[in-house]
Amino acid sequence: MLLPLRYPRLWLAAGWSLIALATIVSLLPTQKLPNVHTSDKFAHAAVYTVIAIWFVGIYPKSRYVVIGVGLFLLGLAIEGAQSAMNLGRQADVYDVLANAAGIGLGLGLGWLGLGGWAQRIEALVTKR
Repeated sequence: MLLPLRYPRLWLAAGWSLIALATIVSLLPTQKLPNVHTSDKFAHAAVYTVIAIWFVGIYPKSRYVVIGVGLFLLGLAIEGAQSAMNLGRQADVYDVLANAAGIGLGLGLGWLGLGGWAQRIEALVTKR
């Protein structure tokens, strides 16, 4: 159950688009990826933090554990797919740990007050 939002389908579509983009980028062959001059582990943590923050913005705190477990399982599935595809990618337990750190950070920020941010955005936009 989503938070009461004026545009729930838009918020959900954007969140699932983030997941799709992260999945596609994670499964591209390494030679097709740009060199962003950052740590691979930092990138994993950052992406999962952003996705977790997105979903804590549209779901109530009672759903945070489900969000966390779902994102963790997504990361595991992607690592398994990378290993199985033989496209220059490989499964890495440290990627899973970086994903988990990002998920924990995103959920933690939700519990500390960032949760429900989408409602606040909608309230600001609709006041005008």
